[in-house]
Amino acid sequence: MTSVHCAKVRFLSRFKKWPDVLGYLKGFKFKKRPDDHPQRFCYYRAAMKIQNLKNQRIGICVSGGLDSKTVTTRLREAGLDVLCFSADLGQPDEENINDIITKMAPCGAETTIVDLKSEMAEACFLVLKAQATYDGGYWNTTGIARAVTVTGLIGAMRARGCTVLSHGATGRGNDQVRFERYTNVLAPKMGVYAPWRDEELLEQFPGRKEMAEYLRTQGIEADTGPKKRYSTDANLAGLSHEAEDLEELDTPCLIVDPIMGVWPQDAPDKIESVRIEIKSGRCVSINGEAVNPLQAMEQSNQIAGRNGIWMKNALENRIIGTKSRGVYEAPGMELLGFALKAVYQATMDRRAAALFESLSRLVAQQIYDGRLYDPATQAALTAIDSLAQYATGTVTVGMYKGNLYFESLSDCPHSLYNPADSSMEASDGLNPHSSQGYLEVQAVEALVMANSGQIKS
Repeated sequence: MTSVHCAKVRFLSRFKKWPDVLGYLKGFKFKKRPDDHPQRFCYYRAAMKIQNLKNQRIGICVSGGLDSKTVTTRLREAGLDVLCFSADLGQPDEENINDIITKMAPCGAETTIVDLKSEMAEACFLVLKAQATYDGGYWNTTGIARAVTVTGLIGAMRARGCTVLSHGATGRGNDQVRFERYTNVLAPKMGVYAPWRDEELLEQFPGRKEMAEYLRTQGIEADTGPKKRYSTDANLAGLSHEAEDLEELDTPCLIVDPIMGVWPQDAPDKIESVRIEIKSGRCVSINGEAVNPLQAMEQSNQIAGRNGIWMKNALENRIIGTKSRGVYEAPGMELLGFALKAVYQATMDRRAAALFESLSRLVAQQIYDGRLYDPATQAALTAIDSLAQYATGTVTVGMYKGNLYFESLSDCPHSLYNPADSSMEASDGLNPHSSQGYLEVQAVEALVMANSGQIKS
């Protein structure tokens, strides 16, 4: 046994159980390395509790709901320095985003709305170009929105001197991973406080009833209202409906009341056509009118939504290993993604398409996992930009009761498609006799494999 192993055995023999080891280690006070040290950052960060927040300025990500009010009020009651921040992502379920300021005002903390609609639209275009859909083939609207939210709010929080970001994600979902990973990579010196992983708050507020009662004791109106059948998270790219009744697999997704459109059976009884112009993988005009990314998303959401595009039910694999059910709306993403895919099919050869598909899967997984800024993701996006540079063309799409139909592709200068080469009729394209030599070469390998006994029928 080496001296290192001996020392390890002697150390562990001092303790009867692992909790004793952990208790011993908690007693250590580690010295801080100087700022110019190449490994000056701590690679492990213990969970922050409410008692760790003294002498910090906390930036809370809020929505104006019961959870946000409860956490904000509770931290202020503890004498902590608190500011509230919310992102304007073009949420279609918010008539007026500034209503959040009104809802949070009784809690006594200043609330700042950060306009991130343009950044969200650019993020939508990034996902569209990568055709990055996740489990069950749904557009990962919430995953990309978290990247935009944390990036934008961190900038606003740091400008106001915040040293800790607080989020309201639960300890069972994906968002806790996304909020904290993005904070760690974008602002490694900023702390993260997750109130719904703090034992003190979990014990005090086991449910919505206790939150409402607490707020009333603080003189803040709190109405839990009737029990909701599901919860909704919204942004410009789409909506995610999950939890409550949707957690049961015998509950049909038809219980969801669409916000961005209608169910197919309620869509018009005639086909609506739309003309979408793509340049290098980006939508630049709709029905002949030039659009920027924000306008493209807003218009495509409206056009596709009224035609019953696009509701998706998915039983997905969460980051933490559990499964979750969701019902998703993303009409504009589906419409623009369908049009772009038609151009890709015309401009990518077989090997380029295979490479693109693998890159697309990687990007979708990385975005879902909260890893948009990781080197692997950025490298994949750079490769996708290279493949998409030839994706230029105008696609006409028909929509009818939840279905999309390809109608035409024009003005596609880099198309690899030549009807004469693949026609079943006589043409000036590929000489069919030319295939004889190709097939004879293919036959050499096929016959050798058959005669060697390696082919099992």
